[in-house]
Amino acid sequence: MLDTKNRMAACDPRHGRYLTVATVFRGCMSMKEVDEQMLSVQSKNSSYFVEWIPNNVKTAVCDIPPCGLKLATTLIGNSTAIQELLKRISEHFTAMFWLRAFLHWYTDEGMDEMEFTEAESNMNDLVSEYQPYQDATAKEGEFEEEARRRWPRLFPLLRICPLEASDL
Repeated sequence: MLDTKNRMAACDPRHGRYLTVATVFRGCMSMKEVDEQMLSVQSKNSSYFVEWIPNNVKTAVCDIPPCGLKLATTLIGNSTAIQELLKRISEHFTAMFWLRAFLHWYTDEGMDEMEFTEAESNMNDLVSEYQPYQDATAKEGEFEEEARRRWPRLFPLLRICPLEASDL
């Protein structure tokens, strides 16, 4: 699941750390088996997960497999590695905007050039928001409070279905 070949975004997750992960398993399997496997995956790849967000891996199981398969899984992860992709997009955007390439298509339809400048600024802000979380450790409690402030909708999800070793 965590292999770089299984990505829909052109960024290497080994260059970042997962803040949260949601996995959906489809097929006939027990929840205990899923929990054991996810605990194993998380412990083997612990350097790719932030330790200061407890229970940051959530799992769900659907008994109905996809057509033509016995088992399938989907992983959705919020990783700081996405900043690689965002930086590349920002560089390309900046180069094209500086040349005013294709700008007339949008301004002819009523957009203002300031909207493009604002979009570029928003992209750069997003990249800079991910950086402190990549380097944060469990000893630095201010990062957790900062994460709660910036992503308040994320933290209630962490309490829904905690994956604890004692539950296995």
